[in-house]
Amino acid sequence: MKTNAKKAFEALKKLGAPVYEGRDWSGEYFILSAEEWGNGEVIWADYWDGMNIPGWLFGVNPKVTKVLDKFGLVAEWINPGVLGVYDA
Repeated sequence: MKTNAKKAFEALKKLGAPVYEGRDWSGEYFILSAEEWGNGEVIWADYWDGMNIPGWLFGVNPKVTKVLDKFGLVAEWINPGVLGVYDA
């Protein structure tokens, strides 16, 4: 995993986001689960209802987007339960 992706992974993990490495379904650096809430009751991504939440970009919590932007990365849906993280 590239340095920027490692830093983003660790930053999201520190926030309590449900991130996992080693899946490599479609060339992503790591994934974020939309089926787990991670830390407490934070919803990190929601394929179905997240599109209607103000401030969310394509169903992704702005906390995630902020971290990924900082490290030059983006999240894209692999399926309704999983986001892949890639170079921007």
